[in-house]
Amino acid sequence: MSIFVFICKTKYAKMSKNKEQKKSHLILILGLLTAIGPLSIDMYLPAFPDIARGLHTSVSSVMLSLSSFFIGISVGQLIYGPLLERFGRKKPLYFGLLLYALSSAACATAVTVDTLIIFRLFQALGGCVGMVAARAMVRDLFDVKDNAKVFSTLMLVVAISPIIAPTLGGYITSLFGWRYIFGVLIVVIFFIIAGIYFLLPESRKPDASFSLKPSSIIKSYASIIKNPQFGVYTFTGAVAYSGLYAYISGSPYVFMILFKVSENYYSWIFAIIAAGLIGSSQFNNFMLRRFSSENIIKIVLYIQNGVGIVLAATSIFGLNNLYVTVILIFMFLCCQGFIFPNASALSMAPFSQNAGSASALMGFIQMSIGAVMSAMVSLLQNETSLPMTGIMAACSISASILFSFGRKIIVKKASRTLVEEEDIEMINTL
Repeated sequence: MSIFVFICKTKYAKMSKNKEQKKSHLILILGLLTAIGPLSIDMYLPAFPDIARGLHTSVSSVMLSLSSFFIGISVGQLIYGPLLERFGRKKPLYFGLLLYALSSAACATAVTVDTLIIFRLFQALGGCVGMVAARAMVRDLFDVKDNAKVFSTLMLVVAISPIIAPTLGGYITSLFGWRYIFGVLIVVIFFIIAGIYFLLPESRKPDASFSLKPSSIIKSYASIIKNPQFGVYTFTGAVAYSGLYAYISGSPYVFMILFKVSENYYSWIFAIIAAGLIGSSQFNNFMLRRFSSENIIKIVLYIQNGVGIVLAATSIFGLNNLYVTVILIFMFLCCQGFIFPNASALSMAPFSQNAGSASALMGFIQMSIGAVMSAMVSLLQNETSLPMTGIMAACSISASILFSFGRKIIVKKASRTLVEEEDIEMINTL
């Protein structure tokens, strides 16, 4: 009898271990899919001067390739949402990643800045499928109660990109030239494709009944955005997260021009701040054992508001220096590690049937608002750090206001629904 119990325990332990390994592999591949966008942005940032010299143009012209990438990654997500519903998750993934690889090859061989700008657009249109599919597959493969934890773990993979990508891009540029950055991205994409083929299950079967007519797609997106929970948490998370885009857009000028740090030193600052984002996103898993996602967002937004106001005030009154600025930005972005995964999980929670479309719409909103805030930093440039810090503070405060008013709408609608259900039950008993 004892031998039988021992065999059963051993078998159960092996099954549990295999289950955990499969879960780890899933999260790793989903994290890499989500990281395609950030990796494509962060790796080539240090190469801007070399790209400008190589293509006989200005750095400001090269920056348009970043703008075209933002446009592609925003619009592309709306395209892939319906495709992920109609054809399942994996076929659109293969198509998008192959488009990304071909476009990367075109970027690597570009001879004019206009060619680079155009193919960066197509690169984004291909790569954004990873972001949409990863969020949808989290909703497909994991219980709703675990979604916030999974999103936090995905952020661990995603947040590594800002740590290693700029440094790696700088070394590749100095050793081999900027064109090899796109070669490395192609290798990464084929590694991810292999992971999808061997490790990632098809989480949703193709649905031939899902219409790809424009009118049906618009109707589907309209029904999603009308959901109060989706609207409140998506816009709260997107507006708060756009503070990160303001930082990414403004930090090269603030640190390298205003504070006159070297490119290598800037890479280290970038890495340290990104490490804070990683650490907080993982600490979020611990906090979820004691607090709900909603309460975490509420508390952390208040903290982020305070940090953002102080950060902007140091710029207004000329009290900022390198170390104060780094510490305050570190604290500000640590808050993102709590806000973003919880807001994403709450946004996706109501959608089990059309998670792909919901994921696409959420991604479009996030990237669009982020791109606008990034552009605002450039448009408001006044040779100080205020455009960056002021927009970061404004994003946090606006997100807090959206959350507060949005929660009232959700509670009011829930109360109305409960009253209607009670009326129906009363009528049925008559």
